[in-house]
Amino acid sequence: MNIQIAISRDTGLKENQVAAVLDLLEQGSTVPFIARYRKERTGSLDEVAISDIRDRAKLLKELEARKQAIIKSLEERALYTKALAQQIENADTMTRLEDVYEKYRPKRRTRASIAREKGLEPLALMILAPKAPVDLQKEASKFIGPDVTNPEEVWAGVRDIIAEIINEDASIRSGIRDLFVKTAMISSTAIKSKAEEGAKFKDYFDWQEPAFKAPSHRILAMLRGAAEKFLRIHVLPEEKKALRIIHAIYPGKRQVTPQSREQILGAAEDAYKRLLSKSIENEVLRGLKQKADEKAVAVFSNNLRQVLLSPPLGGRPVLAIDPGFRTGCKIACLDATGKLVHHDVIHPHSPNGKTSAAQLIPKLVKRHKIRAIAVGNGTAGRETESFIRELTLPEDVDVIMVDESGASIYSASETAREEFPDHDITVRGAVSIGRRLMDPLAELVKVEPKSIGVGQYQHDVDQNMLQTALDDVVVSCVNQIGVEANTASKQLLSRVSGLNAGIAANMVKYRDENGAFVSRTDFLKVPRLGKKAFEQAAGFLRIQNGKNPLDRSGIHPESYTVVKQMAKDLGCRVEEMMTTKAPVHGMDLTPYVTETTGLPTLKDIVSELAAPGRDPRQPFQAFSFDKNIHEITDLVPDMVVPGIVTNVTAFGAFVDIGVHQDGLVHISQLADRFVKDPNEVVKVRQQVKVRVLEVDIARKRISLSMKG
Repeated sequence: MNIQIAISRDTGLKENQVAAVLDLLEQGSTVPFIARYRKERTGSLDEVAISDIRDRAKLLKELEARKQAIIKSLEERALYTKALAQQIENADTMTRLEDVYEKYRPKRRTRASIAREKGLEPLALMILAPKAPVDLQKEASKFIGPDVTNPEEVWAGVRDIIAEIINEDASIRSGIRDLFVKTAMISSTAIKSKAEEGAKFKDYFDWQEPAFKAPSHRILAMLRGAAEKFLRIHVLPEEKKALRIIHAIYPGKRQVTPQSREQILGAAEDAYKRLLSKSIENEVLRGLKQKADEKAVAVFSNNLRQVLLSPPLGGRPVLAIDPGFRTGCKIACLDATGKLVHHDVIHPHSPNGKTSAAQLIPKLVKRHKIRAIAVGNGTAGRETESFIRELTLPEDVDVIMVDESGASIYSASETAREEFPDHDITVRGAVSIGRRLMDPLAELVKVEPKSIGVGQYQHDVDQNMLQTALDDVVVSCVNQIGVEANTASKQLLSRVSGLNAGIAANMVKYRDENGAFVSRTDFLKVPRLGKKAFEQAAGFLRIQNGKNPLDRSGIHPESYTVVKQMAKDLGCRVEEMMTTKAPVHGMDLTPYVTETTGLPTLKDIVSELAAPGRDPRQPFQAFSFDKNIHEITDLVPDMVVPGIVTNVTAFGAFVDIGVHQDGLVHISQLADRFVKDPNEVVKVRQQVKVRVLEVDIARKRISLSMKG
């Protein structure tokens, strides 16, 4: 199989584009590097297209490896023929390949194999392919002996053999599979003995719908219920339709006697009920699970991207608070670089501690020139926020609620222990809350993506698929923003194109021992950071105050010569070109086109010169909840309140309105028009206004609307 041609055919991309991507990946190039700095070779393919080519190539290589394994197995058993070779070569999916192999697969002992051992196969083949009319009763009597004592045993064995032949027929399997895909219903029923214990799956105690039209979240919910032994799930079409497909071939147009027909029809029914339906049902369930996984992973990935690219507060001193009732609130003061300069504990929610807390916070704000107070949104979050807002603080100090999902996991991690070996987990948690306000991306790369709280059924989906997708998102976001080489943590550096944990650690060690990097060429002095890693990483690493002004931009060092030539032709210095009013705008770029540097790269260079190292994230906007709402009991229908989108799913969006319980805006309530995909309307961390539709205090459920 020619992988390049196959991918081109399936994606609609040109063969030379696919070939270029495969070649670059083979050379060790990363997806962000290819998308950003090799546009001439790929025809300006973006990260999505490049990742798709990479993933398709992986699947096709796995298919080819499976073909070779099957061929080897067939050759070892002297079963490999030209006809089989052609069928294997033509199999373009793993499913079709396994259908071809089904008949020849080494099997455990089956009812059919036992019947064959008793010598009944000739009679089965005689029934399926009669050469001339025969007396079956007479033929059957010939097989009665020590192993088969009566005619009924003969016919039972014959039906077992025919049933297995039907089950292994690739055309039958294909037809039945197609019927499942087009018409199968997925149904779930409660396991009665566990109905009370599994009440959370009550919606699925008696549920049925077309399997391949069922939304991914319902598929995953039912599968979770089955995995936890609360539900039974089946995916089946109408049995009569399945049997008609089999009967069209077995017996089909065969000229057989009524007795032969009876045996074939009996075997066909047995083949479907005992073998085919179970086999295809399991296969279809796996397919439904995979599609649901892919959808859930895509939703999770999109949400994660929005979280990582949330607007940063930037380099402003922050006082961070990890709130709590019984143990008090841990506070951490951070300077403009995120360095911990002070920590303490206050007890604003106890009669004895409220006064001292009210005195301490303003002092710390003044002493450390605090410009924002970050309050975690966990237990006691709203109460702590209200307390802080009641204090007399400078008007330019913003009080901001921060989503602390994953902060506790970070605070107990090896990364946190390494950063703060002399502080306990409460201090680390407060620091993380403050830093994720200052720069969400830089802080959240230290947390396992699955812990950030923007996915659904993340523990049920294929974990390898999820990990690969989320890693791709993190790497994409890090390289889209760029990384300051002299201040970035090793966790952030490890996500830069071409780098890994070892090289990132070496970079941090190098700058600790030798001082700040002053030039991108200094990266080559870092142990294990060779020429290939430098090629991949250099354009994504920034040096703000380096010797070369281009080092703070996203222009790759390989293009510096071009920029210098432009400056020379314009009669100005490179620094003078790095402004929005740079003389390079409007100039003819064609004289600078070479075999390796085309117009796409030159246009990128011009854009980068206008805003070198520009952060593409949106400007930060402070947000505050309704000051009169703190608990779910404060909500009444038709109330309009501000909120923050915390999670976007296939069926709607969850919104934090400050009552310790997110409300749901169902997809039908997202807009005054039909919405097919919630991502058309909302994204994670978006500030919205919502109207309360219904409040179920007992079940802690809040229904919201964004209509109007």
